[in-house]
Amino acid sequence: MTDSEKPLVHLVDDDEAIRHSASFMLRLAGYRVQTHPDGVSFLAKLDELESGCILLDVQMPQMNGLAVQKELNERGCEMPIIVLTGHGDVSVAVQAMKAGAVNFVEKPYEKQVLLQAITEGVEHLDSLHQGAIQKAEAEKRLAHLSPRERDILNGLVEGLTNKGIANSLDISPRTVEIHRANMMDKLGVDSLSAALRIAFAAGLGASS
Repeated sequence: MTDSEKPLVHLVDDDEAIRHSASFMLRLAGYRVQTHPDGVSFLAKLDELESGCILLDVQMPQMNGLAVQKELNERGCEMPIIVLTGHGDVSVAVQAMKAGAVNFVEKPYEKQVLLQAITEGVEHLDSLHQGAIQKAEAEKRLAHLSPRERDILNGLVEGLTNKGIANSLDISPRTVEIHRANMMDKLGVDSLSAALRIAFAAGLGASS
């Protein structure tokens, strides 16, 4: 594979150390990388950029990642977006995925987690419909959930933590963990982002 045939990743992050380390790691893994120091400069060049997967930091000055994502959506950009969130920042991750992000990765990220997310983003780029879970299939999966498991998923869609879900349902966090594990197993997923994709494909959270 020539350099020009390698998948392209647009890394948008105001932290120079992150731009350096992440781009070095991605290049070693076989990707081309273009770095952008902030969302404003990235958007300014958007029309002339080659299509690729966007790795977008949420916490940036001038314009945060969610605002950049909103602008990308308004401009009809179909490049897949993976957001970098702060550790445990579930509500922001949910907002980003509800707005169309294909995945999220928490900082400080693990190498394999980031590479897996990028791989899925590139696959999404290859075909915007390939592997996409259609509404009927998503609803079919949700039909296997018990009422309590459905409650847990609804809580996650709202951006609640396990503790927040426990408080809202008046059950213990441990009980939430058990129902959440069963819910993930029935949906056939092993990550929160995958569970959210199914939920949003089925229309959960559409009115919020």
